[in-house]
Amino acid sequence: MKRFGQTIRLRPEHREQYLELHSAVWPGVEAALRRARIRNYSIFLHGDVLFAYFEYHGEDFEADIAALEADPETQQWWKLTDPCQEPWPDRGDSRQWTELTEIWHLGESDEHVAG
Repeated sequence: MKRFGQTIRLRPEHREQYLELHSAVWPGVEAALRRARIRNYSIFLHGDVLFAYFEYHGEDFEADIAALEADPETQQWWKLTDPCQEPWPDRGDSRQWTELTEIWHLGESDEHVAG
């Protein structure tokens, strides 16, 4: 499993539309994410900054993301959501969201504290 963190700006003039869309994400979009072996996906909002976290549970990320990007319903979803977002100028090769580098993670522990 690999963890991903990403960020992008939310265009203030599209804030309500974006929040409304994400109050009821299309089932087909969620199914496509699951087929791409994406799990535990969350999007957080602070001011006009969006932060996304997800876990990838597959073996070939590039192939799974290519299949996700080819999904017609996901493409329709992105036609609605992409205009609501303003990519960071330094996003590099990423499609829309800027990939973040993980610098620390508190993992699971087998130690149990007696109470």
